[in-house]
Amino acid sequence: MPRATKRALTAVVVDLAESVRARLLRLTASVTAQVRQALRAKIILGAADGLANAAIARELKVSVNTVRKWRGRFAAGGLAALADAKRSGRPCVYGPQVRVAVVAAATSPPPHPESTWSHRKIAAQVAGTVFTANSPSQVGRILADLDLKPHRVRGWLTRRDTPDFWQRAADVCNLYLSPPEGAVVLSVDEKTAIAARSRRHLGQAPPPGWIARQEFEYRRHGTASPVAALDVRSGQVLTEIITRNNAATFTAFLDRLDAVIDPSKEIHIVLDNGSSHTAKHTKTWLGSVRPIMFGARW
Repeated sequence: MPRATKRALTAVVVDLAESVRARLLRLTASVTAQVRQALRAKIILGAADGLANAAIARELKVSVNTVRKWRGRFAAGGLAALADAKRSGRPCVYGPQVRVAVVAAATSPPPHPESTWSHRKIAAQVAGTVFTANSPSQVGRILADLDLKPHRVRGWLTRRDTPDFWQRAADVCNLYLSPPEGAVVLSVDEKTAIAARSRRHLGQAPPPGWIARQEFEYRRHGTASPVAALDVRSGQVLTEIITRNNAATFTAFLDRLDAVIDPSKEIHIVLDNGSSHTAKHTKTWLGSVRPIMFGARW
């Protein structure tokens, strides 16, 4: 039986002129060059230094076939051969101006009364500018390539720059974490216009293998506006329903708190900066009732 023989593969010899070597070195050190262009330049420099294909592949963490491919192309065509070859297939339908138009629409407020963009809405928005035809799927591909997600919205709060904000926050946190001995710490606030609703039909219990079912319709029973004070130490809550949310109503609730709390105890109240809490009438009340034992922070 004849034995199979292996044909020795000889690496293509690469000789570089000084000008070509300098150009390749600048390409590998460039921070704006494409990664694949810099990789090809490193392959050619390694080949010119006499390294074997396997050694270059190990150093650059690529396959030997990749090294052999670009080494051969450079030997046959020089620097021009390191560029990407023209690809076959359908020519590009949408140019860079389409991407710019899609990004401009996706990063701008949607037309009223819409709250968020969809692919179809963006396609319709730019249809009269650069699109030759409506293509929501192309809009989706452009947005996915740029990692733009205009349909996702996350709320955030713009806080006024208050110089002593962190000191106030630290004071409030200390009251919650370490309430003063023999003192009452109350967190007070209103919740206005809470909708009172009830289901129009009773829910259905789940049979085996199913989930419970609940009817979506409900009846409205008006709204309620309570004001409440939470005792931070005990967790007890004192609340009442209010008809108006103003300084007079709020101080009337404080009068009720003052009447039910032991007069010998110091009171600390945590408030936000709502209009009824910062009104002149409320500040006057806080300065006149228990002027020594009563403390308020907001």
